[in-house]
Amino acid sequence: MTASSSNVVHAFRIADAQNSVRHMFIHDLVLTCLIGVHKLERKKPQRVRINLDLAVLEDSEGAVDNLDDVVCYEDVADRIRDLVDSGHVNLVETLAEQIAELCLDDERVRTARVRIEKLDVFEDAASVGVEIERFNVG
Repeated sequence: MTASSSNVVHAFRIADAQNSVRHMFIHDLVLTCLIGVHKLERKKPQRVRINLDLAVLEDSEGAVDNLDDVVCYEDVADRIRDLVDSGHVNLVETLAEQIAELCLDDERVRTARVRIEKLDVFEDAASVGVEIERFNVG
């Protein structure tokens, strides 16, 4: 079952020019993983949709056209793929926490909002899941 565009939930606005915060996001990353507490879920991969919104402190010098000066969404997506491929996880809550933690490893990331949806759980629902928000205390 796939969600129509009318079912998409959009995150609150995160970018904030006054505080030099940019919004870096990855939306609708669909991966297959082993997730769930039921016996079948330990053997049969399931589709999950991952949405990620990060509040990232900008460099005080402003826009610099250098990849090293930004949080790279390709690197973040690759790290998420590696995490999902690393083995079974019981709960979507655990996966969300792990993704938030890997994002917050970068001290420029002030806030990570992570939404995990299992796409094929109920025939009569587009998805089920959890959304969390975590802050960098550093």
